[in-house]
Formats: sequence, structure tokens, C-alpha cells
Amino acid sequence: MLWGGDRARAAPDLLLNTYAKDEMETRDPIIRLFNVSKRYGKHYAVKDITIDVDAGEFIFVTGSSGAGKSTLMKMIYLAERASQGQIIVDGMNLDRISHARIPYLRRNIGVIFQDFKLIPNKTVYGNVALVLEAAGERSAMIRRRVMQVLETTGMADKVNAFPPSLSGGEQQRVAVARAVVGNPKIILADEPTGSLDSESAQSVLDFLMQYHDKGATVLIVSHNMQLISSTVRARSISLADGTLVGTATML
Repeated sequence: MLWGGDRARAAPDLLLNTYAKDEMETRDPIIRLFNVSKRYGKHYAVKDITIDVDAGEFIFVTGSSGAGKSTLMKMIYLAERASQGQIIVDGMNLDRISHARIPYLRRNIGVIFQDFKLIPNKTVYGNVALVLEAAGERSAMIRRRVMQVLETTGMADKVNAFPPSLSGGEQQRVAVARAVVGNPKIILADEPTGSLDSESAQSVLDFLMQYHDKGATVLIVSHNMQLISSTVRARSISLADGTLVGTATML
């Protein structure tokens, strides 16, 4: 939900008090941003954004290059810290979280990058399994879960392949598998289809929709308006020059 004017400058507790009782009973935000800004020197990459993301929403973050989309996503999983304001993710205030607790935050967040960020000297299996290994899961559970997500993403036959031998679309499928293997509550995808052909792009979106249907909250940065318009039950959030300029619901 977007607040504007005086309400956007109010303290979080005052903002909560402005809701009608019935609206309070139906909303369940999993991500909350209050007057959030990110500044590099004198330049604002993101400026004074206040917004709620409800649990289970599917959201596209749109805007031209340099609008602040990637910076916004990075602040949500603490690759960057906000210069001002507060971000609350799954009940955790990111302004107060210690460096030691960042891995616990990220266990509930799956991140998909435009450039894949796969480890080239690890197999497809190894890249996906790494998430569960870092969480200390048992080897039998890791094997079962990794093979499940590789089947879902159509990459089970490439389990022993190394990323450099894969096409761009195949690498992005592996990146999707890695992001979802831990059953995260939140999936953040930064231009996940930007370098893919239309068929591969639609395939990646379909995979994300499957996990959204299972209850995950999904945020996707995208310039692909055709892809956005083909998605149902989604909300778009538009940024320009680091500021929030509008939201719209696509039915």
C-alpha cells in the first residue's frame, strides 16, 4: 500500500492508526518501507519511499535505467543499507540487525540476478545445493530437495553440468532453482529475463508464478512490459529518479 503527503511522513505507529479496522484485519505486510532513502554522496539513488508489500503478493518494480529499482531490492536483502528511514522484512527491522544475523534474514529470501552469479567451477547440483548446505541441512534432505527443484525447472538432466556449458536460459533456470530451493518466503528477482529470448523469459516467469502460487511473495524488477502485461494478479510499482511515482494492480 502506498501512502502520500503528510501520512508518508508520519511515524510508523501513527501510520498504522490511520487504517480502518476492517482493513487492518485483512492486511498482512511482509515488507514495510518507511521514508526510505539511499544516498551516495550528494546523490539520492532512492528517496523517501514508503510502501507496504503484503505476504503473497506478486509485484513488478518498473522504471527507466537509474530509477533506483536495483538499489531498492538490494536494501531489502541488505546488500545495501538504507541511509535514512526504516525497512522491516518479515518482522525484522533491518536498521537494527547485526552483521551476524544477516544470514538468518537471507534464509527467508531467495535472490535471482540478471547475470546469474553461478559459481563456474561447481556443477548445477552444487550451485543449488550450496543454499541448503549453508543452512546446515542433512545430506539426504539436500539431495531430495535439490532434485525436486531441478525437475520443476527442467534442469534435472543437467545436474552434473557446469554453468559455462549452459545457455543463458538454462543458467537462469539454475539461478531460479537456487533461489527457491530453501522454500523462501520472499523471492527477489532483479531483471531475471533481461538477457533472455522471449520463450526463455516466459519460462522463467512461469516458474516464479508456480512458487508464488505456493505462497511466496515475489518482487521482480523488469523493463519487459509485454511480460508484465501477461501476468495476472500482479501489482506494478513505478520508480523515477529514485522516487515512487505510482502503483497499479493488474487483474
